[in-house]
Amino acid sequence: MGILSGNSNDEPMHYGEVYGAWAFLTAAKGSIAGNQTHLNHAGDEDLRKLLEETIQEGQNEVNQIETLLKNNGVDMPPTPPERPKASLEDIPVGARFMDQEIAAALSTEIAAGLVACSKMIGQSIREDIAMMFEQIHTQKASLGAKVLKLNKEKGWLIPPPLHHGTAKD
Repeated sequence: MGILSGNSNDEPMHYGEVYGAWAFLTAAKGSIAGNQTHLNHAGDEDLRKLLEETIQEGQNEVNQIETLLKNNGVDMPPTPPERPKASLEDIPVGARFMDQEIAAALSTEIAAGLVACSKMIGQSIREDIAMMFEQIHTQKASLGAKVLKLNKEKGWLIPPPLHHGTAKD
């Protein structure tokens, strides 16, 4: 039996898996802090619910990836401090993020997370790591669909120019 035979949990992580998981963890921790801040600025109740769901999913991701890295002897990246809750009315109007700006930032964050998950799935040789990132990818895709629906319903989505013509010979 070779080193990569048997239970994938017993296999060593290769450098790409270590770095990819560590970088993903760093980004996830930053996203949680950013979304906590956005939650303070959000006025729309539907957006607030999505932000809370995103924060919870992010915390689940952090727990999973920290467990993986700890079990493989990898030091953790720093964790930003929890953001305090603030009242929207306490934030000056000119200093507030607008709801559509928050929703656009959330869409961008989710899209970047999908790409990062896909990269980890593709470069992993340990099945457990690939499956973990496949699960995270699926959860992010579901959140992304909810944000897209919200953006459309609220009129916040600004599409690129739409093509209605036909090809000319």
